[in-house]
Amino acid sequence: MAQSSDLGITLPAVSGVLNYLADADQKPVFYPSVAGAGETRFGGEYAAHAVPIHDGRPVADRFSLDAQGFQLAGHPTEVVDFLDQEQIETIYEREIEKLVKDHTGAAHVVVFDHTLRADSAELRERKKMRDPARSVHNDYTDRSAPRRVRDLLPEAEAEVRLQSRFAIVNVWRPIAGPVRSSPLALCDARSVADTDLVPSERRAWDRIGEVYQVLFNPQHRWYYFPDMARDEALLIKTYDSERSGPARSAVHTAFEDPTTPADAAPRESIESRTLVFF
Repeated sequence: MAQSSDLGITLPAVSGVLNYLADADQKPVFYPSVAGAGETRFGGEYAAHAVPIHDGRPVADRFSLDAQGFQLAGHPTEVVDFLDQEQIETIYEREIEKLVKDHTGAAHVVVFDHTLRADSAELRERKKMRDPARSVHNDYTDRSAPRRVRDLLPEAEAEVRLQSRFAIVNVWRPIAGPVRSSPLALCDARSVADTDLVPSERRAWDRIGEVYQVLFNPQHRWYYFPDMARDEALLIKTYDSERSGPARSAVHTAFEDPTTPADAAPRESIESRTLVFF
């Protein structure tokens, strides 16, 4: 089907069913999965909402991290095997640092995390991957983002860095493509109200953090980039300390595309997280 977007053009769209937080009165708890075992669990009440998710490819050049909060980039990689930790550390982190600097103008970028995901229990167990995130969420809050800087940097450096603008930018890419199963949907940051965002405790095996789960709002404008290939990457802003002007985050989720072929290969992807200092 086709739907009008706010970009002045009618775009193809699919109807995606997204899982939103239903009740903000009870603080939800989020239990992330462990690589190779189990699935993500959610405490709290959630509700499924069918929403139009627009094909962003015809207008990909109009998206930016500071407007919508996300951006598609062509990004060939020299990595042959994303399951090889040595290639991640010696090749991919250098590539990611340059990509993020080029698209943000940052003075300094720290790559600090990589998460492999698969839309297949067999692949997750065999390759030690996690399941796709299937609730509408954002990875960091006003509380947890500065804490992450303090967790990762020496104390003195962290306090200096936190005096100036900083952001957290994720880089999401297929490691086997094209992605036709469980693609990523991204919400235009300009359509999300602060009151839509509900702090949620993130209880992982190694630490307790905080993310935003999201309440349904019919004003949300959703996009995806079908058939993403291995030489493409999505930059997703998950936090920005600057409160006036730029998008502060882009909420997102995996979803079931109703046009996915029955014989489509399971999605395999990697998301890398970066601290971005200006």
